[in-house]
Amino acid sequence: MAEIKDPENTILMELKGGTVTIELLPDVAPKHSERMKELARAGLYDNVCFHRVIDGFMAQTGDVKNGNMEAGFNIRMAGTGGSDLPNLPAEFSKLPHDRGTLGAARSANPDSANSQFFINFSDNNFLNGQYTVYGRVISGMEHVDAIVRGEPPAEPDRMISVKVAADA
Repeated sequence: MAEIKDPENTILMELKGGTVTIELLPDVAPKHSERMKELARAGLYDNVCFHRVIDGFMAQTGDVKNGNMEAGFNIRMAGTGGSDLPNLPAEFSKLPHDRGTLGAARSANPDSANSQFFINFSDNNFLNGQYTVYGRVISGMEHVDAIVRGEPPAEPDRMISVKVAADA
């Protein structure tokens, strides 16, 4: 278990194998960090699937509109939506997309990030300066590594629950 320095800016993501602890980086990407906390506190990330998981690259999730494993779930639609909140402006920084970092997923428009994010399985430096980095896994990366692969996976893994550590 990781030492949590700032519970207000730490996310506890429960996966099938255990807890993934994510340190948010509000000093680098304040709007993205705040959005993740807002959606987590509303329970919107709970039961959302990992809809795009590419071995050696990343695991993408966070489609709160179409990725929920409850009624009407359709894996082919997952990844096409966001939240009801407005899109976020890019918050690019010099932080590299290293293994375990959290990046904001978006369309071709740099200012289109909303609720979706990805966790890098490896150092993906070709993404540097093109996608907002706003967090890093500080413990539980082995649970991220165990997420079922696929685009989309036939039987996708999901985020069982996502909470702000200060609220847990």
